[in-house]
Amino acid sequence: MFSKFEGVLAFTRAEDGVTAIEYALIAMLIALAIIASVTTLGQTVRDLFDRVAASMP
Repeated sequence: MFSKFEGVLAFTRAEDGVTAIEYALIAMLIALAIIASVTTLGQTVRDLFDRVAASMP
């Protein structure tokens, strides 16, 4: 019979959940880097278009 204690031990030894969490953290960090770079680049491009629009007659 599979006791509760053995079930807890099997759960703590399983590494599938740990791997999934690691991949989720990596994906989150990549997403944050993309958001930060797009936000910065977007503001730069907007400023460029504003200067071009202001210089046109």
